[in-house]
Amino acid sequence: MLWLLLVVPPALVAFLWWSARERERLMTQFIQARLLPGLIAGVSAARQKIRAASLVAAVVCLLLALARPQWGFDWQEVTQRGLDIVVAIDTSKSMLAEDIAPNRLARAKLAALDLMQQAKSDRLGLVAFAGSAFLQCPLTIDDSAFRQSLDALDVNIIPDGGTAIAAAINEATRAFKEGENHKVIVLFTDGEDHDSNALDAAKKAKEAGVIIFTVGIGSAEGELLRIKNADGKSDYVRDENGNVVKSHLNEALLQQIAGATEGGFYLPLRGANTMDMLYQKGIAPLPKSDAQEKLVKRPLERYHWPLALAIVLLIAEMLFPERKREARKAARLSVKPPTAALAAILIMLLPSVLFASPSSALRDFKAGKFSEAQQEYERLAAEDKKGDLRFIFNAGAAAYRRQTNYDEAIKLFTAATMSRDLKLQAAAYYNIGNAQFRLGQSVKTIDEIQKQWEDALKSFQNAVALDKNDPDARFNLEYTRQGIEYLKQLREVVRRAQEIAQRKDYHGALQLLKNLLDELKGNPFGKSFEEYIQKLQNIDAIANSNTNRP
Repeated sequence: MLWLLLVVPPALVAFLWWSARERERLMTQFIQARLLPGLIAGVSAARQKIRAASLVAAVVCLLLALARPQWGFDWQEVTQRGLDIVVAIDTSKSMLAEDIAPNRLARAKLAALDLMQQAKSDRLGLVAFAGSAFLQCPLTIDDSAFRQSLDALDVNIIPDGGTAIAAAINEATRAFKEGENHKVIVLFTDGEDHDSNALDAAKKAKEAGVIIFTVGIGSAEGELLRIKNADGKSDYVRDENGNVVKSHLNEALLQQIAGATEGGFYLPLRGANTMDMLYQKGIAPLPKSDAQEKLVKRPLERYHWPLALAIVLLIAEMLFPERKREARKAARLSVKPPTAALAAILIMLLPSVLFASPSSALRDFKAGKFSEAQQEYERLAAEDKKGDLRFIFNAGAAAYRRQTNYDEAIKLFTAATMSRDLKLQAAAYYNIGNAQFRLGQSVKTIDEIQKQWEDALKSFQNAVALDKNDPDARFNLEYTRQGIEYLKQLREVVRRAQEIAQRKDYHGALQLLKNLLDELKGNPFGKSFEEYIQKLQNIDAIANSNTNRP
């Protein structure tokens, strides 16, 4: 399970990096670039990295928990129903014969492991024997202890040569504890007995209530025994007369030993199902009784520590905000458009989204207290050691909304154009154009209107150059260009209207100007033009009243 730590965390880091890049790409695709800085104002890159690191760390902890780390142990009393089984394995040199691959001893050890898998609820012990016998592992339900003892077996573990089956049976019988459990000996050997007391030992074991199952390992044809000498060269095992020793499987003796106990039988170790057959037909039918193991070594599970840490990290990742508490995102300002199509510029002439607005200044701005908001932003800009020009931009937005001093708004927005952020520059030029257009609507003469609108045209051109994907800037650029063309028409109409008015035809001059407004579908020229038309209407009304007087 731990190998997943080499795959999952790096893959998760790569996915988070890719998703951040993809999210940024989609935002620039579906959100106007001029609006994007305002939408993400206050988002902290450091906080985003902390959240991502918390998620990766949580995944690492979850993988560690799945690996089920264990350290330390305690001893427990375990009571369960089962049998007592002592496995006796021949470790004499005859077990090196290779008539069963890889050799007899290796196959005996593998068969003992298969038996352990079958005897889940039984206690197992291990006896190693050659010329003498030794209790390698007392009866236990600890599979790991039995396995370790089994792995340690080799032909050198018993220094006495030969094969003493009787000693093995006697040692296995002594390994059983007093109690009501059925006692079983499983004897793995090739049957070569050098003390001829095996049958007597089997009969004594029967009197002690022991059942013996014998498992023959080897072949009746036999196999020459090979060992490595001191020089590391392979040589045959020889007797005291120098003759090569050939080991044979003695099935007759093994059948007699198993038959000497009630219920025991002999099986040759052939195929993969020998232990299954032995346990199912011989051991499993035996009645099981309660056996109490006072001290059982149990490892202590420690998975709950990384699991708890993973839960804490996941909760922290969910609750930890990406935005700083003092930085809030301001809503985009908007008004309803007039019914005249060309007058839709009024939507565009509102300042762009506020950037990095602290809570107090933002509340004043939303409440319509633009003077207080402007002062607060200017104070924040003066105190900001990093020189964040977004405060200046916000102060310009507040000055713009006051609608009393567009010159001051232009000054503040112009300062914001010095920012290194191209998006902030584009937004600043956009709003400079807005303020200049508004300023043109408030002046008295056509020449002053044209000058302000030509300045506005340049500002909108700069905004479009910085952000070609901004439809608002492109719209205002085109509309300002059309407005300048209308001013030229207005000059000619006013000149003709003045000529008509000089002839005292005020009604004709008024009608000429009204026709121009109908053609433009609105009045984009500001109050001064409205006042000029109103004066003509008043003069025309007076002239008509004098004409109609009797």
